[in-house]
Amino acid sequence: PPAIERLSSGIFEEVITTNTIPTPKSSRFPQLTILSVANLLGETIWRIHEDSSVSSMFR
Repeated sequence: PPAIERLSSGIFEEVITTNTIPTPKSSRFPQLTILSVANLLGETIWRIHEDSSVSSMFR
């Protein structure tokens, strides 16, 4: 696809995204880094369960 060609053309040193939507192997390229949101979601769920602040995670 054209977007993948443009992103992987070398203009960017690194392209960072999250694993919130699946990235097919055919859409991956060497400069692509996919970060997991598992820890963030887990911490958010825990804080809600404990009636703690979620907004303080982002300060």
